[in-house]
Amino acid sequence: MSFAPVLHAEWLKIRTLRSLCGTLLALFAVTVAFSALAGTSGTSDPEFDPLFTALSGVAPGQIAAIAFGTTAVSCEFHGGGLRLTLSAVPQRGRWFAAKVTAVAVPALLMGLVTAFAALVVARAGLGDAASGLTVGEQVRGVVGCGLYLMLMALFSAGLAALLRSGVATLSILIPFVLVVSFVIGDAAGTAADLLPDRAGQVVLYQTYDGTLGPWSGLAVTALWTAAALLAGAWSVRRRDA
Repeated sequence: MSFAPVLHAEWLKIRTLRSLCGTLLALFAVTVAFSALAGTSGTSDPEFDPLFTALSGVAPGQIAAIAFGTTAVSCEFHGGGLRLTLSAVPQRGRWFAAKVTAVAVPALLMGLVTAFAALVVARAGLGDAASGLTVGEQVRGVVGCGLYLMLMALFSAGLAALLRSGVATLSILIPFVLVVSFVIGDAAGTAADLLPDRAGQVVLYQTYDGTLGPWSGLAVTALWTAAALLAGAWSVRRRDA
């Protein structure tokens, strides 16, 4: 079977599963809501960064992106679903590539729409505090945010394929991005800048210090994502369905 019908089948799975559509809607709602709240907060902090404030809803919203990537893959391991899939598509690598593509495209599109909406509503609350943002910085923030959310969804998809469990994947990633990354960051200094979430979020700042810039930070996150996907592909190829 060629790649196109396999991709179409995987897209139908995502489109028809309410839980997956729900996570994408949650990504939009949570990110925009928290960014709107951040836009109405005070701006007296000397380290205030208007771009990061406008896109700060990504921090809680990325949990929905992680849940989307995790659920899209882990659902295949319930009730013998993967055996049925592989009976129709024996080429495991082709199936996994189609699954990854079906995760990446909606995650990227929703990420871009979400980032743009978050920036618009937050800027309305920030008012003059956001007047220093250039068009280039705002475009970079929106595009970078969309790419970051897509990479986190793919990172979780690869880990779910490796672990074959949505519960295990979420139990690792959610505490990691919400707690562990910040604890390690405070203790490890610049070494923590290479963690996937911290590296990727550099693109959300108007000004940034440290070893990584916006695009090099996203490149680090992309390397983590590639490693997770390669590990997931190995697991799909080598382990019994």
